[in-house]
Amino acid sequence: MQAHDQMYIDGAWRPAVGRDTIAVVNPADEQVIAHVPAGTAEDVDAAVRAARAAFPAWAATPPAERAARLTALADALAARKDVLAETITAELGSPLPLSQMVHAGVPVLVAASYAELAGRHAFEERIGNSTVLLEPVGVVGAITPWNYPLHQIVAKVAPALAAGCTVVLKPAEDTPLTAQLFAEATEAAGLPPGVFNLVTGLGAVAGQALAAHEDVDLVSFTGSTAVGRQIGATAGAAVKRVALELGGKSANVILPGADLAKAVNVGIANVMTNSGQTCSAWTRMLVDAERYDEAVELAANAVTKYVAGERVGPLVNAKQQARVRGYIEKGVEEGARLISGGPDAPLETGFYVSPTVFADVTPDMTIAQEEIFGPVVSILRYEDVDDALRIANGTVYGLAGAVWAADDEEAVAFARRMDTGQVDINGGRFNPLAPFGGYKQSGVGRELGPHGLAEYLQTKSLQF
Repeated sequence: MQAHDQMYIDGAWRPAVGRDTIAVVNPADEQVIAHVPAGTAEDVDAAVRAARAAFPAWAATPPAERAARLTALADALAARKDVLAETITAELGSPLPLSQMVHAGVPVLVAASYAELAGRHAFEERIGNSTVLLEPVGVVGAITPWNYPLHQIVAKVAPALAAGCTVVLKPAEDTPLTAQLFAEATEAAGLPPGVFNLVTGLGAVAGQALAAHEDVDLVSFTGSTAVGRQIGATAGAAVKRVALELGGKSANVILPGADLAKAVNVGIANVMTNSGQTCSAWTRMLVDAERYDEAVELAANAVTKYVAGERVGPLVNAKQQARVRGYIEKGVEEGARLISGGPDAPLETGFYVSPTVFADVTPDMTIAQEEIFGPVVSILRYEDVDDALRIANGTVYGLAGAVWAADDEEAVAFARRMDTGQVDINGGRFNPLAPFGGYKQSGVGRELGPHGLAEYLQTKSLQF
């Protein structure tokens, strides 16, 4: 695609206030592929003012009409599926088949799901002698990450629009071209001017300005727990609502009696997908002592299918590459046994990290506690089911996980005891209507489906 050198504000592409730009780098070959404006607080203010002006009319638009615009948006994204996939591959580095199927394909399903929800959701109900109204919160500041650049945009913008909110989006600086394509899709879908606005820029500048803006009613942020704390503090000081989807350190628990080969192979695939840059990746594999050695051998064989530069793309930038390699070095230093991969770069060019598997990992090790965000799996041994639960729950995070057992009933019994927001049972499939979000330091609030829509609504009671 041809990058825009402007912001999308109030239904038009407009020059940025300043002249600074951000270079967009292809992480596979380290070449600059585009430049986009580095937005300032003044750009953010213009976008928020446009969203505020557009809010009353959009909030008053009948839900059926909002649903029609969202259907048009889903269609516009579907029509751009090929260029979206190619753009995501260019700026994120994900292999093209993954970009086509997941990065470009899933957001169309999510947008369509909110079109359907907007048309049938009960925005009004009768409780006793009261009528309860569910009304849009107002202007939403959406700050999205680079790891699933289109999905994260749609998961915030679609429910906000369905609820009747207007939006200002600040996408990650590594993947702004995808956001520009999304802005084009909103224009093609016929959204009124000001309902959706895009400001590209650095998180510390444009992102902070958006989170702190006095006329933003809700901040929805996906990213690191550290930045989430800052945004939560900023929003809390202004008594504005936040939705935070933060880090994870998810456990893949393989109970005695489970299909070990399937659980290990699916677990390895889960982490290697998107080069491990998935907040819900099952990076800790928990196996009972009796089958531990067998699981390690299965994992060592499974990871050979994932080759850097082929099925596994690069990490998004040099900083992320160095960070992940540092964690691998830390694992070796702390005594974990390296059975595949390692800290050395597998290719001379590109921000690649070797798919890595550690055995003999103990729960107190750094690689078992901190979010690595790369293609790194730790295999931990447990003695009994209670020990497995203690290890699974023994981090500050609680975003996702998986349980494998001889039958679903046994897996569900264990999952009910896990401190986490979403658990896959014996390889359960992705559901775009199921709520996604975390316990503990993995965040506040939920995305997707009716629970995601509820984040953008506030409640009013009329007494009769």
